[in-house]
Amino acid sequence: MFVDDRIVTLFKRNSHHTLTYWSVFFSFGLCIAFLGPTILDLQCQTNSTLSQITWVFFSQQFCLLIGSSVGGVFKRTLSTALSALFVSALLISVIFAIIPLCHNVLVLAVAMAVSGLAMGLIDTIANIQLVAIYQKDSAVFLQALHFFIGFGALVSPLIADPFLSEHGCGNHTGNGTEIMHHFRNMLRRSVIAEHNITQSLLPHGGGAEESSVHYAFWIMALINLPVPLAVLVLMYRERLLPCCPSSTPQLLDKDELALENQQGAEGAQVEQTAHEAGGHGDIFSCCQNDNLRGLPLSFFMIHILGGMVLFMTDGIVGAYAGFVYTYAVAPPMSLPHKAAGYLASIFWAAITAGRLLSIPLSYRFQVMRLLVFNLAGAIVTVLLLLIFYTSSTFLYVGTCLCGLFLSSIFPCMLAYTEDILDYQGCATSVLVTSAGMGEMVMQVLVGSIIQTEGSYSFLLCGVIMASIGFILFMALLFFHRMHRNYLTGTTKKSAMVEEETPGANTLPTAEPKQDARKS
Repeated sequence: MFVDDRIVTLFKRNSHHTLTYWSVFFSFGLCIAFLGPTILDLQCQTNSTLSQITWVFFSQQFCLLIGSSVGGVFKRTLSTALSALFVSALLISVIFAIIPLCHNVLVLAVAMAVSGLAMGLIDTIANIQLVAIYQKDSAVFLQALHFFIGFGALVSPLIADPFLSEHGCGNHTGNGTEIMHHFRNMLRRSVIAEHNITQSLLPHGGGAEESSVHYAFWIMALINLPVPLAVLVLMYRERLLPCCPSSTPQLLDKDELALENQQGAEGAQVEQTAHEAGGHGDIFSCCQNDNLRGLPLSFFMIHILGGMVLFMTDGIVGAYAGFVYTYAVAPPMSLPHKAAGYLASIFWAAITAGRLLSIPLSYRFQVMRLLVFNLAGAIVTVLLLLIFYTSSTFLYVGTCLCGLFLSSIFPCMLAYTEDILDYQGCATSVLVTSAGMGEMVMQVLVGSIIQTEGSYSFLLCGVIMASIGFILFMALLFFHRMHRNYLTGTTKKSAMVEEETPGANTLPTAEPKQDARKS
């Protein structure tokens, strides 16, 4: 069989929990992708300028980072984890429903901030729970988890596309209209989208077109509604609802029994650690943990280097998806706007396909080898794009390859780092926070460099970031070996102490011998 019976058995034992965590990540992807293609309609709805509407992006990403940082605090018990997931998924549906009612850009930014906070909580909690359940087998299931982000990110623009207006409301200058059309094409991810780009200027204060985008938001709210219901069903099954008294042993009770019988079956150990991963927590409590005293330098460097690798690689994802359109329409590539508009769609489709492909690969190959292959592939791909910077054909091929190589780095790095630290560190919270920070910072940094140095610097920044990420990963491998030697030395010292202890206990036995001589 392509996947052995042990993996299948683990999945069957935890299928309800796993499917629920996958579904909330679909909500994550659904929410993260809709803002790009609808930004022009939302600008008209709020009667705002381009500089004002960009704060909506910032508010969502900033609060996503905050949610990712503090999300680990909700892992204390299964009840708090599922409650946080239920509230977060429900909030996403509520935000979708009220967005059409936000006619002020500040109100819209607040709504997006709330959705970003919910997305951050989902990101951290779902990752922590899956890692805690499957531990050394978590790479396969993390790949599937992050596939659902890409799936949701593809569904969202497909829903919004039929309801988008093509010419906006005409409450801005012609130059602003052209920029917004470019901005929409840059972020729109629907492969069936029709981009009717015009170079003509709209009359100031006229040419308004009534938008129907509110229907798209209400449809997405309804599509997302089964997700919080699925979390609620899981809470009911585990008898964690206040209205459902616990008449049978809950999963947490089973966990305690498994803890007392650690020498039992492997399946019982997996269930026990599913919601008792005591080392995991939010990033702030991790830094204040008293258990960190006396730990070696390698322990801290693994956290830092793992986070920096994802800072770079997720930064490439955010920057490439955001600015590949800008690069394609500018000289020397100078692609037609309609043709360039498909590049972002190809990139996200490749990421989705890559995460799906990585599910069986994570089972067949070591996670470390997959990371080396993907990081090296990303460097080579971006370098070839830089060399063949005038080839429009290779731009499409390279965009697809870049998405494939970058797609599985995050889940692989998460599984690899947690495996090094024996699932007792704060790696999940640190890595999720670092990845979100990298995506937010690199978008701003690369955008400012493109504006000052030209579109050619876009690919140069990609090569530099990918190379730095690979070097940081090589450093991570070095500290992994150092940490492994530290653990081996600690084990040997413990064994020596255990051998010396029986010798010390033999001293009292001399007294009975002396008494025997006296007698």
